[in-house]
Amino acid sequence: MTDAAPNGATTGGALFVSDAAPNAATTGRYRNPVLPGCHPDPSICRAGDTFYLVTSSFEYLPGLPVHRSTNLVDWEPIGHVIHRPGQLGLRGIPSSKGLYAPTIRYHDGLFYVTCTVVAPPDGSWTGRTGHFLATARDPAGPWSQPLWFDQLPGIDPSLTFDGDRVWLCGNRVAQPGLWPGQADIWLVELDPASFAPIGDLHWIWRGALDGAGYAEGPHIIAHPDGGWMLLAAEGGTNRDHSVCVAYAEAITGPYRGDPGNPRLTHRDLGDRSPIADVGHADLVEDATGRWWATVLGVQTIGDGNGLLGRQTHLVPVEWERARPLFAPGTGRVQPVVDAAGVPDQAAWPDEIRDDFDAPALDRAWNGVGRFPAEFADTTARPGFVRLAASRTEPTDVGTLAFLGRRLPAHRTRVSARIDLDGEVRGGLLLRTSEAAVLEASVDAGGAARVVVGGRVVAGAEGLPTRGCEVVIDVDGLSAAVRVGEVELGRVDVSALATGGTSMFVGTWTGPFAVGTGHVDVAEVTLRTRP
Repeated sequence: MTDAAPNGATTGGALFVSDAAPNAATTGRYRNPVLPGCHPDPSICRAGDTFYLVTSSFEYLPGLPVHRSTNLVDWEPIGHVIHRPGQLGLRGIPSSKGLYAPTIRYHDGLFYVTCTVVAPPDGSWTGRTGHFLATARDPAGPWSQPLWFDQLPGIDPSLTFDGDRVWLCGNRVAQPGLWPGQADIWLVELDPASFAPIGDLHWIWRGALDGAGYAEGPHIIAHPDGGWMLLAAEGGTNRDHSVCVAYAEAITGPYRGDPGNPRLTHRDLGDRSPIADVGHADLVEDATGRWWATVLGVQTIGDGNGLLGRQTHLVPVEWERARPLFAPGTGRVQPVVDAAGVPDQAAWPDEIRDDFDAPALDRAWNGVGRFPAEFADTTARPGFVRLAASRTEPTDVGTLAFLGRRLPAHRTRVSARIDLDGEVRGGLLLRTSEAAVLEASVDAGGAARVVVGGRVVAGAEGLPTRGCEVVIDVDGLSAAVRVGEVELGRVDVSALATGGTSMFVGTWTGPFAVGTGHVDVAEVTLRTRP
C-alpha cells in the first residue's frame, strides 16, 4: 500500500489519525459514520489521551479490528484481537456467524476484549463456541490466547471493573420468555486473578418495554453521580433498534428503567431516515470531562438498506438531572455533526490502491473463516498477490479463496488485473454472504461471466487470461461490470443489501480464485466518488 493520505500519514486501510486532540475550547465538524465500511457493534475505551475502538467481524479473519484515535473523529486501524492461527478457528462457518459484539476495556495497564463465537443453530458447524476473553499490553498486539468462559449463556459479554472486583454481564434469549424475543441480561462476578466466574448469575434486566424483543449488547458503567448505569440495545438490530438505560445503587441491582426509554432511537423515522437501525451504544468520557457514545447504524438508499452494512457512528452525550442525553438538542444520529470538544474531521482518501509490493498484506485484507496467509502469498511474484485456488464456490460454505476488504462507500469503483495459471476461474467479488454475492470473472478458457446469487446474468468469450482487468463499478444498488475490454452491463445488486440474505454483515470486495491452480492479482484499486 503506497498511497499517502493528507498530513503525510499512509492510508493503512483508508483511515488515518489527525494530530489534533480533543479540546474543550474547539468546535469541530465530523461526518457519520466515523469509520468507512461495515464496522458493527462498536465498543470504545480510553487509556490516557488515546481512545480505542473494537467492532464485530463475524466470519472474517483476522477478526475484531482495533482502531485508535486521539480525537474521536479520526481513526487509525492498528491491528486485530484475533490476528494469528491457533487463537481460534472459523473455517467453514457460514456468514453472519462467528465473532459477535466485542467489548473493549482498559484497566491497570492492560486491555481486555470480551466476545462470543456464535455457530448456526442447526449444528452444521462444530467448532469452539461461547464467550472468551483476550488481553494485551498494547492494543496493536499481540493479544493473548482466548480464555474461555464455559457454562455462561447467550451473547454480548462485557466487563466492568469495580476497584478490586470484576464483573461480566451478557444476555440470553429467555426460554420460553414472557413474549417472543424477550431476553434476560445477566451479571456474574469473576475472580480478579483467574477470571473464573464466582457464584451464581444475577438476572438483572429483561428489557425496558413489555413486548420489545432482544435486550442485548449490555454494558454496565459507573454513573458519574454514583451508582451504576446499564446500557442495553432493544428491539432487534433492524428498524426498531434502540438504546435503553437503567440505574441501580448496587451493581447487582435492582435496576430501574429510565422513564424516558428508549433514550436514543430512529425507530419512529422508519425507512426514510438516511441513518436507520440505531442502537448498541457504548460510552466513554474524554480527558476534558465530556462524554461520547459510539452506536451502530445503517445508511439507507431510498427506502431500503445499502451495501455497507451496520457501521460505527459517534454522538455527544450530556447529563441532565443524572440522565444521559444522546445527541443533545436533536436526539438523532446526524450524517454531519458540529460538536464541541473535537476538531474538524480530516477527509478520508478517495482512493485505496494496493500494488502488493510489501512483504506482508495490508491489515485491511480478510479471509472468510481463515487467515489470508493460508491462501494468499505476496512473495511468490513481485508486485502480485498469488491466490491458491480452492474448489469452494463463492455461493458455498467452505474454504473460499477470497481476499476481501470492506466496501468503503456506496459509490466505489473496484478494479484488479489478474493472471490465471491452471484450471482456475478468477476475478472480483462483491460478497455479503454465500447467498448474496456478485461475481465478475474469467476462466482458463477465456470465458467471462457475471453471476448474481448463483445465476449467470451476462457473459462473453475470447477474453485474455493474462493481464486481464476486471472492474466492478458500484453505484448504490446497481453495479456496472467490465472484464478485459468487454462491457458486460449493469446489474441489480439490491439482493446484497444488509438485512436480507445477510442479517448482520455488510459487503466485502476483492479478488478470488476457484479451481485448481492459482490466480496472480495486481493493482487492486478502490476508488470512491461523492
